[in-house]
Amino acid sequence: MGGWSIYIIRCGDGSLYTGVTTELDRRLREHQGTGTAGAKYLRGRGPLQLVYSLAAADRAEAQRIERRVKKLPRKQKEMLIAGQFALPIAAIRAEDEP
Repeated sequence: MGGWSIYIIRCGDGSLYTGVTTELDRRLREHQGTGTAGAKYLRGRGPLQLVYSLAAADRAEAQRIERRVKKLPRKQKEMLIAGQFALPIAAIRAEDEP
């Protein structure tokens, strides 16, 4: 099993989908496939393009980052994808510390 990653996919309709996985290539193939392994939201929204990914220390951190990204306004998500906005990773990591 690989390390955890958060990712953003741009759909053919312009919408953005955010998720977490241990194997980015496999997960993207699942999303692009016709089976039930991909996210229901992405069905019929192709073509799908991976536009952002970020490594996380573990599953808990990946899920915390995912929650933060999902709460971002569209404009900030686009800035994140373009490399014009950085997530406060240190603050996100500190959320679990006592």
